[in-house]
Amino acid sequence: MNSILFDSFAMLRFFYQEPGAERVRELLKEATRDEVPRLISAINVGELIYIVQRRSGEEAKLQMLVKLNSLGLIILPCPNELIFRAAELKARFAMSYADTFAVASAMEHNATLVTGDPVFRQVGQLVKILWV
Repeated sequence: MNSILFDSFAMLRFFYQEPGAERVRELLKEATRDEVPRLISAINVGELIYIVQRRSGEEAKLQMLVKLNSLGLIILPCPNELIFRAAELKARFAMSYADTFAVASAMEHNATLVTGDPVFRQVGQLVKILWV
């Protein structure tokens, strides 16, 4: 595996210990051990911030950011080319704009996308998906 890219769905499962959390934990450990880059789009980090703050408050959001930092994930920036690719994906597929950034980033970095969100089934021909 070249690299793995986590979407917000997978990370929310992990942070809230919901179904799939153990699989995400295993993937993070394996990737760290095997020195596989662990990626996340800056847009998906923004999504995590607002979702955790809405669900659980300011303190939980700060704890999540500390935890995210400790996992060694590389937060990918959003240059114009990525924005344009995400917009094109949004025009083609019925998925959130934030989700298209996960797909576009996985495509750009030839990364396996880690998710449990069924909306990604429609883009399985574009990126390799590891389901949690």
